[in-house]
Parts: sequence; structure tokens; C-alpha cells
Amino acid sequence: MNSLPVGITMGDPAGIGPEIVAKLFAEGLPAPCIVVGDAAIMGRAMAAVGADLTIRAITRVSEAACLPGVMDVLGAGMPPGAVPYGVVDGRAGAAAHAAIQRAIDGVLDGSLRAIVTAPIHKESLRAAGIRHPGHTEILAERAGTADVAMMLANDELRVVLVTIHVALREVISGITPAAELRAIRLAEAAMLRFGIARPRVAVAGLNPHAGEGGLFGSEEAAVIAPAIAQARAEGIDASGPWPGDTIFMRARRGEFDVVVAQYHDQGLIPVKYLGLDHGVNITLGLPFVRTSVDHGTAFDIAGTGKADQASLRYALRQALAMTAAPAAGEGVPA
Repeated sequence: MNSLPVGITMGDPAGIGPEIVAKLFAEGLPAPCIVVGDAAIMGRAMAAVGADLTIRAITRVSEAACLPGVMDVLGAGMPPGAVPYGVVDGRAGAAAHAAIQRAIDGVLDGSLRAIVTAPIHKESLRAAGIRHPGHTEILAERAGTADVAMMLANDELRVVLVTIHVALREVISGITPAAELRAIRLAEAAMLRFGIARPRVAVAGLNPHAGEGGLFGSEEAAVIAPAIAQARAEGIDASGPWPGDTIFMRARRGEFDVVVAQYHDQGLIPVKYLGLDHGVNITLGLPFVRTSVDHGTAFDIAGTGKADQASLRYALRQALAMTAAPAAGEGVPA
């Protein structure tokens, strides 16, 4: 697998995705990679960032040269046309979605080592008639599994979400014993994949002070604590539910290896507060590795060449680490 190229999707053509991909290729790659998307869009991005690369349009992964100074672009079958920068556009959403689907084809047929994704825009997907709100749901459908979770990680925190892209009022109905246990299991499995032999999984409460013994809500006692107990019965070193206002600080100090957060902003705010340049989004539970940048399309600076590729570089590094690691528990440094 290590000799296969990583497929890097171009992201939304109206955003900074193509530019950070161009910058990543221009600075040099640690392993073979190809871009999945549109050659014309990548040419526009290279001009925006001043990258001196040769674009090779390919129709199959096997045609990739993966040479220094060369960007192999695997066509996704849906050229976006003249999409302007910085606006929601259904053509951009369709092109971004087509690139994701083509990259998934590659990992499923064994021609790609992993997928690294540049940012997409949810409104552009909707404008294109795509019913899924983001990458996670698209990937899960193609993989044929509901047992997926989003992990956000940087050098200081790793966070797995129980609920993802749902309205806050829908979070409570999404917090079920099965969802809790799934997130805990996936969190442990991810840490094992990174070589942590005995992962310490901390679970955050939903309510203030983790419910304060039932004063501020019953979810902790009725749902979260039983799931933790079941996980412990399975041999997982899970603990909690811990108050959400202190659990991330404790994890950052080294008390826990990974935190299971109950909803999107509870988990993402602490990670993003520490900086977007080294954050990475990892989809757990898939039969292949997918990592992504921890930021959005940044329409306000798209086309200016100012976007920073650091998060994309970190996402690639994590994808390489996850596909190079031996079997769980064999001692790869975290």
C-alpha cells in the first residue's frame, strides 16, 4: 500500500482548496500523490499562488507519474466551467462532489492509498442538489456503514464526536446508548491505529457540570454513563462523563488520549482554538483512510494566493501515518 499514491481532492473550486493543494505540491511531497478534480481549475490555482508546476491530466490512477514538479490531475468527469471565486455556486458544489466520488472509487478499487480532502462548501453542495451536508455523510454512504465518527486532532488534542452535522435541538435525540458506544469504540480503535497500546478514552457530559447529579439534565445518568460502563465491560479504558468545561484542559495536560464530545461545537471549538494550521479532520469507521483540513473554504480570500496550506500538509502527514502503521497495538509512536 505504501507505494500507492494518495488522492487529494481539490475541494470547492470557488474556495481556497485548489490553492492550498497547489501550494502543497509546489513545496514538495513526502510520498506519491495525485489531485482528484479538474485540470483547468488547478491551473487557475497555480497561477493564483505562483506555483511552477506541470499539470498532467490523467484518466486513470495508473497513468500518474508522481514526479517532482509535476501535478497529476485525475479528472472527476464533471468540469465545473467558469466558476467565480468566493460565491456559492451549484457548479462548484457538483465539481467538488464529483471529485470526492472519484477519490472514493480509487480507494475502494485499491488504486489509491488514502484520501485527503480540501474544504467543500455545504451551501454549494445543496445548490447542486446534493442531499448530504458534508464529507462524512458522503463517505459513509459509499462505504455502506453507519458506524462512522468524526475525529478532530492536532498535536495537543484528539476529539471524537457522537453527533455531527445536526441542529443543536436535534442533538439530544441523537445521543443514544448505541451512538455513545459507537463513538467510544471508534475512539479507542483510532488510538490503537496510532500505536497507543492502552488508550484512555474520556467522555464529555452533555449538560453543564455533566448534569450535576441530575440537577441539570438526565442524559448523563440515563444514556452516557451506561454506555461508558458497557465500554469498560468490553475492556476499553473509558471514563466519565466529565464536565465539558474542563475535560479538554485535562486531555491537553495528558490525562486522556482522546475525548468523546457530544456535539459538533463542544468538540470542535477547543481543537480550533488551538489553531487551524495543525488541525486535521479524520473520519473513523471507514474501510479506508480519509483525512481533511480543519478549516473551511475561506471565500473571503479565495483567489488571492494568501491561503495557508499547513493544515493540508498535516492532514497528508496523518494519512501517511495511518496507512503506514502496523496492526493495532504494535507500538508505533503516537
